[in-house]
Amino acid sequence: MGIAIQTWQLSKTYHGRPALSAMDLTVPSDMVFGYLGPNGAGKTTTIRLLAGLLRPSGGRAEIGGHDVVREREQAQRRIGYLPGDFAGYPRMTAAAYLDYLGHLRGGPDHGTIRALADRLDLDLTVRIGAMSHGTRQKVGIVQAFMHTPALLVLDEPTAGLDPLIQREFLGLVREARDRGQTVFLSSHNLYEVEAVADMVGILVRGRLAVVEEVGKLKAQAVRRIDLTFAGVPPDAVLREVAAVQQLTVTGHTAHLVVEGHTAELLRVAAPYGVEQIVTHEPDLEDVFLSYYDAQG
Repeated sequence: MGIAIQTWQLSKTYHGRPALSAMDLTVPSDMVFGYLGPNGAGKTTTIRLLAGLLRPSGGRAEIGGHDVVREREQAQRRIGYLPGDFAGYPRMTAAAYLDYLGHLRGGPDHGTIRALADRLDLDLTVRIGAMSHGTRQKVGIVQAFMHTPALLVLDEPTAGLDPLIQREFLGLVREARDRGQTVFLSSHNLYEVEAVADMVGILVRGRLAVVEEVGKLKAQAVRRIDLTFAGVPPDAVLREVAAVQQLTVTGHTAHLVVEGHTAELLRVAAPYGVEQIVTHEPDLEDVFLSYYDAQG
């Protein structure tokens, strides 16, 4: 497996204030990488640096082995980029705009453009300036995908899309990965990231807090477990288990917040007559919030 994106101490400062601080990041090829963080965390700054639209204040970045500053043209050839504020050319129809971009990239593939437009329910004859925000976003998705780039860099790609089109978009992302493309997906929508991402990075106040596989992150996250006993729950015994972070009791049920593996908890509880176990598995939102809260 190759490397699609690599950064070394990548930093960006605006008017003396850091937007991105000393980021070291490696994104392997052939995967979907989810890039998460609250507004103002530095996600869009990162993406503009990778796309060659900003010069770093410090450090450097490579796309497919090409430096985004010194080899900007070679790096950009590998990218399909959808900005968070995609607008297009308002006076052009979608068809004319996509044809224009296709010629800049060596020749449009009209069959691919039509297939993508059909999947996204996009009318190519409408002028971009007359489109709603969601419809313009469809044009942006088509222009990013249509030349089958090695790397898709997508900033809030489903903003304004209805749920059916969001689902179709996630299908496009999965298919791109299966073809051997890499997808760098920045999104506020934790559901869509969890649905397609192989790895995620969480950015907090311009610093990369964690990079990990989605499954491993969720396994490490806190989870809620309800244990119902035949008699009074042995709360004093349960509190001694290292993984137990919180415990409350309602009737015969112990409500626990557990961090990490639960095997020891279940072993300790079993002799006291456990009648029912209900596990509330963590989702990516739980993981994200735990890292954000830990950073204060």
